[in-house]
Amino acid sequence: MASEEPEARNGLVEMVVESVRVHMLSSRHVVILKETDHDRYLPIWIGPWEASAIAMKLQGLTADRPLTHDLFASALDSLGVRVDRVVISTLAEETYHARLHLERDGATFEIDSRPSDALALAVRTGGRIFASEAVLEQAALGGDGAGDEEGETSSEGTPLESTGERVVDPRLDIFRDFVNSLDVDPETGEGRTRGSDA
Repeated sequence: MASEEPEARNGLVEMVVESVRVHMLSSRHVVILKETDHDRYLPIWIGPWEASAIAMKLQGLTADRPLTHDLFASALDSLGVRVDRVVISTLAEETYHARLHLERDGATFEIDSRPSDALALAVRTGGRIFASEAVLEQAALGGDGAGDEEGETSSEGTPLESTGERVVDPRLDIFRDFVNSLDVDPETGEGRTRGSDA
């Protein structure tokens, strides 16, 4: 029998950046993480600059001069520091918290970070992305083996169900409704709200 991944033993679930979206009416930005092995999604509100930094890298675009996250990634590389992983570790009072795990010469360092900055750095360095199971139980959308709820869709427009009793804060329902109202323009890959002309 294969041994269990250390991250799984520590209650961590590997994620990938599924997309970065914008709500045209409110101009609020959200990054959506997807569990690598299942159809669970974790939406996180982020600022416009961080959203742009993540989206640019995902689209293969490069600024004329290094942006903040590019500079940080280059500085770490020059110092021989490797970004091992980022972990979306906790959700407290509607705010996500992340930990940045760095490695140099066999020594590891763990640094507190905003999720948006950690994700912008991870997409630049190839660092793996994880979320704690506790965070997913609080705020993830979708899941395996459960029925669909009418009107709720994933980023691809396929039905999703909420995580039911595990969404412990009713205020998350407002956020879930917002995420479910988002669409991606297939021509540009940019986010838009359903029914908008933008």
